[in-house]
Amino acid sequence: MQRILLVEDEPAIADTLVYALKTECFEVEHVLTGREALDRQADNPFDFAILDIGLPDITGLEVCKQLRENSSIPVLFLTARDGEVDRILGLELGGDDYVTKPFSPREIVARVRAIMRRSEGRDERPRSSTDSTSPTADPSDSLLAHDETSMRIVCDGSPLELTAHEYKLILVFLGQPNRVFTRDQLLDHAWEDPGAVTDRTIDAHIKTIRAKFRAASPGSEELIQTRRGLGYAYVP
Repeated sequence: MQRILLVEDEPAIADTLVYALKTECFEVEHVLTGREALDRQADNPFDFAILDIGLPDITGLEVCKQLRENSSIPVLFLTARDGEVDRILGLELGGDDYVTKPFSPREIVARVRAIMRRSEGRDERPRSSTDSTSPTADPSDSLLAHDETSMRIVCDGSPLELTAHEYKLILVFLGQPNRVFTRDQLLDHAWEDPGAVTDRTIDAHIKTIRAKFRAASPGSEELIQTRRGLGYAYVP
């Protein structure tokens, strides 16, 4: 039975989620604060974490940041805020998905299962600044770099003007160089509601990303390679 850590300070929401998850045969432990969540994870690691961002002590974003220092446990954020910056920051810190309140408990269960499928075989060792799976690319190794402070992608020294979805797609690629992502996987990573768009949306966004790479540095569009019948890969 897979164990889920639920960090939510609103009892009504927590009770509903605990019931829905247990009905689907998950083992759920509910805590009210971020500090308690970190202690529980350190004592007996969970398989999945659902984090409310607005916690009474530290934010769910900070909890995720500290979890990522020692684990690659999948993380789903819950929040009452719908700001694009919050969503991007949550994904950048290592979150796998982001759901805005109010939501359906069935939707949460479906998203948890989808994230768990994507996360099968994920490396559980701590990430270091030199880890090849780090979301920030080293400019000395590649034409692409991620400026975390300004949340900008830089291509050959030139900051790119990107849409939110283009930015999130590039972060997915930077996080796992040379990995082939299917269109469905890219939709799951970069869209809040993947079912609202088609997989051909990915093709259109890849086309515009390549055009922006090419404008910044001719030839850099080849960094995103098409694997016919499979998907796309970032090859530094």
